[in-house]
Amino acid sequence: QVQLVESGGGLVQPGGSLRLSCAASGSIFSINAMGWYRQAPGKERELVATRTSGGSTNYADSVKGRFTISRDNAKNTVYLQMNSLKPEDTAVYYCNANIRRNWYDSNWYNYWGQGTQVTVSS
Repeated sequence: QVQLVESGGGLVQPGGSLRLSCAASGSIFSINAMGWYRQAPGKERELVATRTSGGSTNYADSVKGRFTISRDNAKNTVYLQMNSLKPEDTAVYYCNANIRRNWYDSNWYNYWGQGTQVTVSS
């Protein structure tokens, strides 16, 4: 089994900062991309940022220049530093990882965390 456990959400004022963390644990042989998605009330889940094991990153246009994704590959952990937060960043943020579980199983599996609430409000 594989688990993704997120932490770091909360309530912050506009212009403030938060740092999200997501640690993957369990039966893990290798992790390719790890990333963050978010879902606001009444809206579809959308990509925020992803980072491959090799360091390539992809950001949503709405967060470029404000959010930074980073990884600690040795700890199977991905972070999202969120600066200059806006009310429209309010959403449940989900961690995502593409994982190969064993050396003898060449399939890659997609896993999600349980989500962490980020609320930006004065």
